[in-house]
Amino acid sequence: ATNGGLVVPRLYSLSNSVNPIAFTNANEEFERIGVDGVFANANFGFKELVFVELGARQDKSTTLPSNDNSYFYPSVGTNFVFSNLLKAPFLSHAKLRANYAEVGNDAPALALFDVYDKPAGLGTNPIFSLPGIKNNPTLRSERTKSYEVGIEAEFYEGRLGFDVTAYKSSSFDQILPVNVTASTGFTGKWVNSGEVQNKGIEISAFVTPIETNDFTWKINFNYTVNRNEVISLYGEGENEVPNFVLSAFQGNVSLNAAKGQPYGIIRGTDFVYTNGQRTVGANGYYLRTSASDIIIGNPNPDWTGGVNNQFSFKNVSLSFLIDVRRGGDIFSLDQWYGEATGLYANSAGLNARGVSSRLPVSEGGGILLDGVKADGSPNDIYGENRDGYGLTPFGYTANDGGGAPHKWYVYDGSYVKLREAMLTYSVPDAVIEKISPFKSIDISFIGRNLWILKKNMEYSDPEEGLSSGNLNQGYQSGAYPMVRNYGFNVKLGF
Repeated sequence: ATNGGLVVPRLYSLSNSVNPIAFTNANEEFERIGVDGVFANANFGFKELVFVELGARQDKSTTLPSNDNSYFYPSVGTNFVFSNLLKAPFLSHAKLRANYAEVGNDAPALALFDVYDKPAGLGTNPIFSLPGIKNNPTLRSERTKSYEVGIEAEFYEGRLGFDVTAYKSSSFDQILPVNVTASTGFTGKWVNSGEVQNKGIEISAFVTPIETNDFTWKINFNYTVNRNEVISLYGEGENEVPNFVLSAFQGNVSLNAAKGQPYGIIRGTDFVYTNGQRTVGANGYYLRTSASDIIIGNPNPDWTGGVNNQFSFKNVSLSFLIDVRRGGDIFSLDQWYGEATGLYANSAGLNARGVSSRLPVSEGGGILLDGVKADGSPNDIYGENRDGYGLTPFGYTANDGGGAPHKWYVYDGSYVKLREAMLTYSVPDAVIEKISPFKSIDISFIGRNLWILKKNMEYSDPEEGLSSGNLNQGYQSGAYPMVRNYGFNVKLGF
């Protein structure tokens, strides 16, 4: 089989997201990519006990060097249905499984050979220049290898069951534009770089506590733990790159892939600590590290999970899903600027002396931060709580005009949400036979993102970010309030 040289157009729109006043014109680029693939599958079974599935694929891409543009990736999956061997009356179905798979990927378009750009000319003189990233004619295909083992079982004719999976995957030869010294004439270079490893456990289970002729209650549960680590980056020995900046943002905060660390760690400035406590300077503000590449957060959650309950009474059913995320750090630029300019409620009110905190310290105002002074004694120095973007060098909540440590604005992204609720009415068969040619009619009313039951970010939804994808996880700016969605659905069966 072949996909016949698929042509993939890609459209980009670029704008200046840093300065909200100055905008650049939109750019549109059309890129053509051709990929041919040949693949095959084979399935084998033995006495309804053992099943084996083999797969293989060979791809050929126009984005790779012509002498090395083909890449092969196989897969194999096995299942042992041991319930057919045991034949226990309480065991409806059970099997063990083990899988191995490889996945290949080609390079981005136009990453092999250097070509000249043609920017706007200087007067009547045309200008040609090389782009900032050096292309690489020796790029290889990316590769991911995955291993998985699991067990699943159902009991008492499907009233109770579970599925447990353990997995490990490694992605290597990833194609990245790493930084190079500008003395080469470029600021970056496309290379095959590094290895990232993911491993974890996924658990799902279900139970039907009540099942009668008229009423049924079903519960579904899921739980996932994933741990990732950057095993290596570009180069070897003394020339190995220890850190790769994935994204850099306002506030001098960045998301990074660093060797030996989880993927996407947040770097910025941290507090200065004395005896494990935050140190306050002579002006009443927290001291911060001189280095801005300190690891201050990990955007990856400790675990995620959910519980779905479904209640059915005759022709009416009601279900609701509770979604949970535990951990995962987020840097909030909104909070950073909001506190520096006094937009949040915690930047006003009375201080520990019972005086308005926005009055000058000389008049009894200011704010007293928790921590110690450089000598280790408890802090007793009040800092000014005034506009850091006006004529003074101060910032509300002692933010120091936006100069507070980045760590102060890293929040725990945990939440518990009522993700979805659905009410469904199934038209009785007797009615359907009289009014329509359909075999079934289900009418549902659905609501999504209905309620944040618990969160640790006071002013915003922890799921709000700049965009989707893993290059912006852990950074929040311009977060919108959570939006509830309501709708209905009509399902017709023939």
